[in-house]
Amino acid sequence: MSQASDAVGRYQLSQLDFLEAEAIFIMREVAAEFERPVLLFSGGKDSVVMLRIAEKAFWPAPIPFPVMHVDTGHNFPEVIEFRDRRVAELGVRLIVASVQEQIDAGKVVETTGRWASRNRLQTAALLEAIEENSFDAAFGGARRDEEKARAKERVFSFRDEFGQWDPKNQRPELWNIYNTRVNRGENIRVFPLSNWTELDVWNYIRREELELPSIYFAHRRRVFERDGILLPESPFVTRDEDEEVFEASVRYRTVGDMTCTGAVLSTATELDEVIAEIAATRITERGQTRADDRSSEAAMEDRKREGYF
Repeated sequence: MSQASDAVGRYQLSQLDFLEAEAIFIMREVAAEFERPVLLFSGGKDSVVMLRIAEKAFWPAPIPFPVMHVDTGHNFPEVIEFRDRRVAELGVRLIVASVQEQIDAGKVVETTGRWASRNRLQTAALLEAIEENSFDAAFGGARRDEEKARAKERVFSFRDEFGQWDPKNQRPELWNIYNTRVNRGENIRVFPLSNWTELDVWNYIRREELELPSIYFAHRRRVFERDGILLPESPFVTRDEDEEVFEASVRYRTVGDMTCTGAVLSTATELDEVIAEIAATRITERGQTRADDRSSEAAMEDRKREGYF
């Protein structure tokens, strides 16, 4: 056997190379099959990875679709600053679907009280933006390891004309063959990172030297504890008198609405330190830090059925 053929026979992709290649294939498939795709971008770590995948998938051409953020109005300011700066650097079009505008127009009603959160109100803003822009495919950064309802979803997840998801009406996915057919008004949610884990995401961020919002690394912040979750002191968060505020060194594993996104105690200020913490934990990021997922056993699935991403 020649040295060349022996080298070909021994060629293997690393885990990250395989996941990246799969995600690039999925993005290119969507760009080829759909007329008006959009990439959902929150400024969080998963959507940062999605943007890098999109860059690689279509380089040297620009990313051929806009990015959209469903803005609750109660986001961490560090994340919004990062979102705007990153989008400007890439030169892509940013669409902001505003929950506040939905509230002002009387289309949704904001809850009040101790458990008040705008997180569920994102659904109406998302569905309206999809309809107004005639998007037929929307990329999301959800992964199957995050939460049990997300583990049920296919890579190409069908939504009916009302934007709703039926877990019992999922299309078969054989190998890398995807059913991309939709009728007018229907759309597909596409999850290129479905097979990634949280640790894969962080290792990819390290390999690609990707910038993240500062809240992903340990910093001093005023927080209070509620049901084992460290919520930030904020005018958006209703706090009971017995919920005492204290300052601690924390970081965030996910980003979202401040009213339901908790921090974790941490001293990890460097990327390698964060990865070491993630490798050692046995609790999923949403299970540890998202208060909205604790409202019921099927909280996420209920929101997804309504049209949540």
